[in-house]
Amino acid sequence: MQQDWRYEPERMALREVCLSVLLKEFGSELNENGTPKYPATTIYGCAHDWVSQGNKFTDGLIEYYRKYYDINR
Repeated sequence: MQQDWRYEPERMALREVCLSVLLKEFGSELNENGTPKYPATTIYGCAHDWVSQGNKFTDGLIEYYRKYYDINR
């Protein structure tokens, strides 16, 4: 049985770093009503897609999130 490369230990470690970067940048902002300004689903989805596209570093991750996942723009 062949393992999916996206879930190999190196990729999972990168996914963890991506989540950390995105949560640090976008995870604590709230709307006036107290709801998250940036939904967790977009943050986690962005990290998954970034890793799944074969990126090996987080360079450009914030810009990628803003361009493709920021529902507030």
